[in-house]
Amino acid sequence: MAEHVRVLLSEKEVDDRIQAIGDQISRDYQGKQVHLVCVLKGGSFFLCELAKRITVPVSLDFMSVSSYGKDTKSSGVVKIVKDLDESIKDKDVLVVEDIVDSGRTLSYLLEMLNDRGPASLKLCTLLDKPERRVVEVQVDYTGFEIPDEFVVGYGLDYDQRYRNLPYIGVVEFDQKEQE
Repeated sequence: MAEHVRVLLSEKEVDDRIQAIGDQISRDYQGKQVHLVCVLKGGSFFLCELAKRITVPVSLDFMSVSSYGKDTKSSGVVKIVKDLDESIKDKDVLVVEDIVDSGRTLSYLLEMLNDRGPASLKLCTLLDKPERRVVEVQVDYTGFEIPDEFVVGYGLDYDQRYRNLPYIGVVEFDQKEQE
């Protein structure tokens, strides 16, 4: 099946919004250190750009969770592939995610992290698809609310492709191939 990618959010739109989020986080965490927990792999592009724009002290850690596999829809089964390297007890933790879709993965992850005793726990996502929400999650910092389309770029992938696009695009499958 052939596909192509249509631009949804330009590189400049994404860059400008990440700057605004970084400015807000810097104000909200003034006088504190924020511990960024990146959800791999997709969140890594957003994390790097966001961290450069935060002016308060930052520390980093990474987790890898999976609920998609090679499909375009969440399976609903959350699997921890890589856990944190350090304790988050008594830290101000900000989970950095590429996209919040059904909410299943993030709900599970936030509950698990909250049980580890952070001083605070918040969520920052580049993209949010609220109309796909199955489980409610509190998103504290949102880059963009987007429609229910399968998006790629800026770390998001389709079967491990398109992560390196500097913009957010929508995967569109060629109809001729499907008939």
